[in-house]
Amino acid sequence: MRRLVECVPNFSEGRDPAKIAEIAAAVRAVPGVVLLHTHSDTDHHRTVLTFAGEPEAVLEAAIRSARRAVELIDLNYHEGEHPRIGAIDVLPFVPLEGVTMDDCVVLARRAGERIANELDVPVYLYEQAALRPERRSLAHVRRGEFEELRQAIKIDPDRYPDFGEPSLHPTAGAVAVGARPLLVAFNVNLATDDLEIAKKIATAVRGRDGGLKYVKALAFRLRERGQTQVSMNLVDVEQSPIFRAYEMVRSEAERYGVTVAGSELVGLVPQDALNSCSDHYLRFENFQPELVLETSLHRALAFAGNDNATSALDGFLDEVARGTAVPGGGSVAACSGALAAALGAMVCRVTLGQHRSGASDAEARELLEELNDLGTELRRDIDADRESYARVIAARHLPQETDAGRLQRAMAIEQAIKGATAVPLRVAESSLAALELLDELAEIAKPEALSELAVGAQMAVAAIRGASYTILANLGALGDEESTRQTHQELKDLITRGQEIADEIETLLRSQL
Repeated sequence: MRRLVECVPNFSEGRDPAKIAEIAAAVRAVPGVVLLHTHSDTDHHRTVLTFAGEPEAVLEAAIRSARRAVELIDLNYHEGEHPRIGAIDVLPFVPLEGVTMDDCVVLARRAGERIANELDVPVYLYEQAALRPERRSLAHVRRGEFEELRQAIKIDPDRYPDFGEPSLHPTAGAVAVGARPLLVAFNVNLATDDLEIAKKIATAVRGRDGGLKYVKALAFRLRERGQTQVSMNLVDVEQSPIFRAYEMVRSEAERYGVTVAGSELVGLVPQDALNSCSDHYLRFENFQPELVLETSLHRALAFAGNDNATSALDGFLDEVARGTAVPGGGSVAACSGALAAALGAMVCRVTLGQHRSGASDAEARELLEELNDLGTELRRDIDADRESYARVIAARHLPQETDAGRLQRAMAIEQAIKGATAVPLRVAESSLAALELLDELAEIAKPEALSELAVGAQMAVAAIRGASYTILANLGALGDEESTRQTHQELKDLITRGQEIADEIETLLRSQL
């Protein structure tokens, strides 16, 4: 399975094409990394690069681009609308495929340590990578910007960096390095130069002031255009979709007699986020992602001849069979759960338009969306289980020649085992959730599709049982009998419930036969 990480660094340079090109070239020079997009804004005096690849390659590209930015950008001469603390202002790592958020947290902290040590730029960790709760907020980290931080970092312990000395780099300032989920950076431009109106609209929209829960918003003046802008980060585009953010800005603007001049995306946007806009505004009665030409074509080509799918499956099976500790039973359990969700998704698709009387396509589409989400989580857990147990192995190899070393090793093993228990527990819970959806689907599915649901149900039960064996083995290594006894009962309940649902689906199938 591929392991892909996205990196979206923001640089405090948006007006000099030569400097921007040099920073982008530093990214392109790293093998295994693809530079996907470059967005520069002269008013903000800021450039956002989006690149992706294998984790180690992305880390190297991030360091190289940071080094070039430190060499090229002098923040003492920087003026722009956007708040900033450094030449490379923020450096977030985002999990895309086969990579967990925890992996990106590790990646962010490694990047922060290297930037501090190699470039002499102090580093603040933010979002999921933060070491202090208050620093999860980027706004908190960046308050006062470069000018205020220049003195505060020296005298205020609360402003000391997480990596590096308590002193800004004389020209490059500091950098915020973090790990976060995918977000959509979305700006709405207003046909007014009145910044106070834009600020009032931004306050109404952003979550922390009672607006949309998953929206962060600021107001800026676009001097070159004679306009203002409500600049937003949609940190959960499913809960706060683009169209909802846009409509709220538009309706608030109307209160002040202001119209929307236009909107823009900064960086890349998931296809699903645009699909939701199409569905909302055009009110399609039959919309589903497969109706997008590129989506349908991509899936068809990906499985044409089954070469890629077979290769990926063969690779996973070979890894399981090769005799190493990972991947093991936990990864196989996650794979079984993912197959259960995939079978359910297949039945949803063949059921659309051909369901039993009294049902509707809306029901099938809703089940399909939930099964797809669970399937994605379970696929990720195939690698997450492998990686969590690899940490256990690494902890067991820590030195134990001294009392301090033995204590550190014991604590590391305990922490790693707890982490290795969390993933299969998630697999068991997700597999039961998928099984419950299969049960709902059995009520509306075509009779001919019940055999697929019965197979999926058995795969889900196998996933729950397999995950439970992995959990109990890990808990046994901790020697905590009380915790093991409690968890054993919880797992027994999961298995019992799962088997009951699988039996119901089998009974329904037999009645149809």
